[in-house]
Amino acid sequence: MLLIANASAGTAERRTLEEALEVLRRHADVEVAETSNPGELDGVLHRAGSRPIVVAGGDGSLHAVVAALYRRHELSDRVLGLLPLGTGNDFARGLGLPLEPEAAAEVLVDGVPRPMDLVVDELGEVVVNNVHLGASAHASRHGATWKSRLGSIGVGPVRLGALGYPIGAAITALRPPFVRLRVEVDGEVVTDVDRHVLMLAIGNGASIGGGTEVAPGADPSDGRIDVMISYATGPLQRIGFLRKLVDGQHHDREDVVFRRAEQVSVAGEDFWLSADGELSGPERRRAWRVEPAAYSLLLPRVD
Repeated sequence: MLLIANASAGTAERRTLEEALEVLRRHADVEVAETSNPGELDGVLHRAGSRPIVVAGGDGSLHAVVAALYRRHELSDRVLGLLPLGTGNDFARGLGLPLEPEAAAEVLVDGVPRPMDLVVDELGEVVVNNVHLGASAHASRHGATWKSRLGSIGVGPVRLGALGYPIGAAITALRPPFVRLRVEVDGEVVTDVDRHVLMLAIGNGASIGGGTEVAPGADPSDGRIDVMISYATGPLQRIGFLRKLVDGQHHDREDVVFRRAEQVSVAGEDFWLSADGELSGPERRRAWRVEPAAYSLLLPRVD
């Protein structure tokens, strides 16, 4: 195996990685390559050969490797594995991958490759798990700041950096941004600029922010994108929406719309977006499509 790790990982993450490597090296020859920028990542991928590529990290790390392979036109030929060492690990959670290092390593040894969809925008940028905009993207901006401040302090899989997400959500809840958007889902106008939107999520995976299920039931292998739009802009509506969102029951609300589609386009007022934790903006127009079975990922065997 070729295992790609973050060169700037903290002490707790390195300790967790070593625990996983103890398991992996009982069964396979493992080369560990540490990277700190896209240029180094390309160099590592160039020498991967036909070996499975294991990503040691979270959604952002997996995003970086998948994006690089996609740009190199090598993604469809690869088998990837994920060792969840990130802060949120949302994609791993949604796939049922264990978060404990030894158990996750066992999946890499005994698991089977299964096809995974990929969400791609009009610029060729990829989304592995979820892209969202509106209040949630602003929460991610604040959360990223606090995650950086708190770093990877912690013991084992528990890190204070995980507090960045709830801190960001709390800050955003005080003064949430609203945005007027025109959203088209498979060519159908679902909402237009005459109505404020609190949040829009386009999901390949189910959750963001360390387990908040914005798109419950999203399946990254069904060839569809799960779209969630929240119009909960009033003070009481926001409180009700957030309570239901935490419980994964927001689909019952009248001010929430769900759709499943192959293509989604968004246009309107300036908005920020977060794609697998990567922030960008302000934007005025974006579009996404699903590419079914774009790559293979090692997952637990199903009896």
